[in-house]
Amino acid sequence: MATLTPFFLFVIFSLFNPSTPSPVSLSVTPTVLAASGDPIRIQWSGISSPSKLDWLGIYSPPDSPHDHFIGYVFLSSSPTWLSGSGSISLPLVNLRSNYSFRIFQWAESEVDQHRMDQDHNPLPGTTHLLAESQRVRFGLTRGPEQIHLAFTDKEDEMRVMFLTEDGGGKQYVRFGERKNRLHEVVAASMARYEREDMCESPANGSIGWRDPGWIHDGVMTNLKKGVRYYYQVGSDSGGWSSTHSFMSRNWDSDETIAFLFGDMGTTTPYSTFIRTQEESIATMKWILRDIETLGDKPAFVSHIGDISYARGYAWLWDHFFTQIEPVASKVAYHVCIGNHEYNWPSQPWRPMWSQRIYGTDGGGECGVPYSLKFNMPGNSSEPTGTQAPDTRNLYYSFGMGAVHFVYMSTETNFLPGSKQYNFLKHDLESVDRKKTPFVVVQGHRPMYTTSNEYGDAPLRERMLEHLEPLFVKNKVTLALWGHVHRYERFCPVNNFTCGSMEQNGEDWEAFPVHVVIGMGGQDWQPIWEPRPDHPNDPIFPQPKSSLYRGGEFGYTRLVATKEKLTLSYVGNHDGEVHDMVEILSSGQVVSGHEADVADHALVHSTFSWYVKGASVLVLGAFIGYVLGFVSRARKEAAMRNSWTPMKTEDI
Repeated sequence: MATLTPFFLFVIFSLFNPSTPSPVSLSVTPTVLAASGDPIRIQWSGISSPSKLDWLGIYSPPDSPHDHFIGYVFLSSSPTWLSGSGSISLPLVNLRSNYSFRIFQWAESEVDQHRMDQDHNPLPGTTHLLAESQRVRFGLTRGPEQIHLAFTDKEDEMRVMFLTEDGGGKQYVRFGERKNRLHEVVAASMARYEREDMCESPANGSIGWRDPGWIHDGVMTNLKKGVRYYYQVGSDSGGWSSTHSFMSRNWDSDETIAFLFGDMGTTTPYSTFIRTQEESIATMKWILRDIETLGDKPAFVSHIGDISYARGYAWLWDHFFTQIEPVASKVAYHVCIGNHEYNWPSQPWRPMWSQRIYGTDGGGECGVPYSLKFNMPGNSSEPTGTQAPDTRNLYYSFGMGAVHFVYMSTETNFLPGSKQYNFLKHDLESVDRKKTPFVVVQGHRPMYTTSNEYGDAPLRERMLEHLEPLFVKNKVTLALWGHVHRYERFCPVNNFTCGSMEQNGEDWEAFPVHVVIGMGGQDWQPIWEPRPDHPNDPIFPQPKSSLYRGGEFGYTRLVATKEKLTLSYVGNHDGEVHDMVEILSSGQVVSGHEADVADHALVHSTFSWYVKGASVLVLGAFIGYVLGFVSRARKEAAMRNSWTPMKTEDI
């Protein structure tokens, strides 16, 4: 018993000495989640000397090293943090691995100015671990996730892609015209990529890489035109998704409706290594409102490059697909490639003039996740020059209603003699203008912009030299671009010269109208080009060719019949139209000034049946996801209590 005396003395001393610190308690509820995006509540107590820099680390897999967190939240975001106790609610996206949480103390004297996030804020230190939680997992039979639709090359088909945790069993799509009678069944193909397919870090590093799961691809065939179909994806053994629905294409209809933007990204309810795009929530919210208001009218979404902004941090792709699923499970979601999906120093096509254009923007992904997670019409591809799969979804086209849509890649070879140039030339020359009188070309980097961004100048010069003549010759109606995170609409233009819009009865020319629509969510905002003789003064004259410039986040809404196409710029702060252009099938621009928005109003458009109540009703459909990100305000409060975010030059 003599050997136990010191232990008992320690216990008795601890009980009667209030200065002895009690262990920190950290708990999470629930520990099993039913679906991706479901929230958990994290509670802690017992922190004896709380600091505003104490933080909660989020880990998946749960046994990751301390500095390999996927995100963090400062405990000071809880209103009761000064008491040493508090709680935080966070939605968790399924990463196909369990989660755990850890609390660390961190002092300002320990800040490492050499270890920064993308905003140049110090990443938190992991020296002083206070507590670690139990593990949190997702249920086993919850069914597939990350569901998104796309058109195929056939008008009577619809593709659906989705994700499962393992590839152990066959997955299916079952569909039909009645919600309770999904008698048509098709098998889905299966694919995945590995860490070795990534080209550089962080994509192939221990911090950036996460298991991507298994990607499934099924095609619903022999669809009737303009009919609402219901569908589920999954299997009896692994579980089925909830029932979704979509409107099939109506190839006899003259009407076209689309929602178009670039550079949206995604957001997380926590801070991480790189900036995320909080405005992307509002973009999806308003588009969902529009889709719900359409009723039984087919439509689709077009996202022209810089898709998730994952840039090698794999879990951001999971957040992106979870965020778009309420929209992408209802309408086809079409994409083209941007610099942040693809660029890396050894990419195959990198001519001398492009050395400062094509850099490391892809975070080492080299187009692999983009190529496998989407499957667009056509069969375009380019080899990566590595063991990675070929880069796909580069250029393609399809018709819908009165519009022929063309997608191109500004990241791979588009010069004369290339496969892409030959495709664009043949496709534009082959359009049946009686069937689709309007032609809309989309790509990521703009041919025209008045932003103060000179890095892409050599690329724009070659686009103007080689692609603009194709556009003009074949009477392209609209050319839509992203990359610059603003909205800008130009006059009908050829070689920097405006064609007349016959506003005063003069002759007119059917030149393409170029519109930059990169305002989907990425919040690095470039300035406009200053005066050449006063480059450092904050005065940015608007050239005559630039008819409307806006810095508000949002998207564009395209509505067309065989007689007229209308493109409207919808702002995220109010969901209202802020600019509009109308083009006749002859190519004549009949309106397109800021004043026309007020004069024309919405009552003259196909969307005249918008009512204020529609917004309220649809917000309920989106509320599950948005409420999960209520912690956005808490996150901002946490940042105010610690470090101030700075804008970065990241386009």
